[in-house]
Formats: sequence, structure tokens, C-alpha cells
Amino acid sequence: MTFLLAALGILGISASGPIIAAFPAVPVMSMAFWRNGAAALILAGPAIKENPWQYLRFTRREWFYILVAGGALALHFVCFMFAVRMTSVAAATALVCIQGVWIALFQTLRGVRYRSPVLIGMSTAIVGVVLITGFDLGQGLTAFMGDLLALAGGVLAAVYTFAGSAARRTMSTSRYTSICYAVTAVLLLIICLATRQPLWGFDVGGWAGIILLTVCAQLFGHTAMNHLLSVLGPLTVSTLILLEIPGAALLAALLLGQVVPVGTYIGLGIILLGLVFVVRGQATPKLRA
Repeated sequence: MTFLLAALGILGISASGPIIAAFPAVPVMSMAFWRNGAAALILAGPAIKENPWQYLRFTRREWFYILVAGGALALHFVCFMFAVRMTSVAAATALVCIQGVWIALFQTLRGVRYRSPVLIGMSTAIVGVVLITGFDLGQGLTAFMGDLLALAGGVLAAVYTFAGSAARRTMSTSRYTSICYAVTAVLLLIICLATRQPLWGFDVGGWAGIILLTVCAQLFGHTAMNHLLSVLGPLTVSTLILLEIPGAALLAALLLGQVVPVGTYIGLGIILLGLVFVVRGQATPKLRA
């Protein structure tokens, strides 16, 4: 069962970028709102059925981490989904997935000392980033700006992971994900209203894209990975998430026919190699005395 859940989770998160790129008629922020709002309602059902009063019993600490995670996730979706439509799916996915580098860097600043493979991996991943952004700069300013948004999305994903792991210490998967997605949806709704983004009126194809994104990426992808955190541990889950990079590139090539420069694929491989070093090197971090 765990293997099947991991496979569905990887497939779900890998499909995120291609689905967003395949339905350009739906505004990015509107699509982000619906994927989170619908997922929050669906996931809240089992939790409410089990104990309807649990949503009234959040501690101050839990609310703090929920709000931080929800805010970071909302901004992450905005950055990543805009990036997918400005640059290639392969490049955007690889650049946003270097969140492991930002996590390791943040931990280093907090006083955690890692073994040399982590430092080697961080340096290797950065080389891959430079390579991809360099090739995308040659593709035009739009693609380059998409790369920068993807990098920002990776930083926000790292914040979301930190806050989420802290909140999950005292909360079940359904309780945490439903309230976190709800907070994210409310923030995205405010952004949509402030920027006058349409929330409905899409054609059948547009709604099909929203449903696909909600089911594949949000319910099967993000939720599966949140559950696996407590089953397999953060190190194993972080390693599994790396499969999103080749998965998204393959799906974009097969389903969308996206062709990117050879240098971009080389950059993807370098980033993937660097992230493997970063994730595996964090198995036994050492604290400074």
C-alpha cells in the first residue's frame, strides 16, 4: 500500500506542471485557488466525520505554523504556476525542486553541520541552475523571468516544508492538509479579488484542467507526500520528490511536445545529481557544540 501511495504521489506531482501548461485559458491564480479550495473541502470530510470538534481545538503554536505554511504555499503556487507558463515545464520543475538546497542552507545558518556530500550537492545543484538559466536567457527575457519565479517558488516550498513538518508533529494528515489548503485558498481568493482575476466563467476545457490539477497534483500528489512524511520519514520522502524532475520533463515532452535545448536537459541531470547528494547527506547531521 505504501509503494502504491508513493507511486501515485510521484505521478501526481509530476503531472502538475504539464497540466498547468496545457490549460493556458485559466488564469494561474484562479487555478491555484480552485485546486486548494476543492482539496480542502474534500479532505475535511473524513476529518469532520471522525471528530467535528477537532477544528476548534488548534493551539496557538499550531495556528502559527498553519498560517506560515498556508501563506508560503499560496505564494509558492503563484510563483511556480506563472513560471510553468513562462519557461519550459522541465526547467520550472527542476528549479523549484531545489528546495532541498534552501533547506540545507537554512539549517546550516541555524548551526547544523553537514557532511561534505551536502556541500558538494549544493554546489552541484547551483551549477545546474546556472546552466539552465543561462540557456533560458538565450530563449528570451520571458523564459529567464520564469526561471527566477521558479527559484522563488523553491524557497517558498522550503518554508512550507519546514512549517508543515512542525505542524504535523501534533496533527493528523487530513486535519493538517485540509486546514492548510483552506488557509491557502482564502489567501489566493483575496489575491484573485484584489487583482480582479475571474473565478468562474471558464469553458468545459478550463474546468477539466482545474479538476485534473486538483485530483492529480493536490489530492494524489501533495496529500500523499504529506501522509508519507509520517510513514517513511522526511529523508525518504525528499528523495522520492526528486523523481518529479524527470517525471515532469517526460510528461511535458510526451503530452505537450515541449522541446528544450540539450543544455537544459544537462542542467536537469546536474541538479538531480546535486539534490541526491544533498538529501542523502542530510541523513546524520551534526550539531555544533
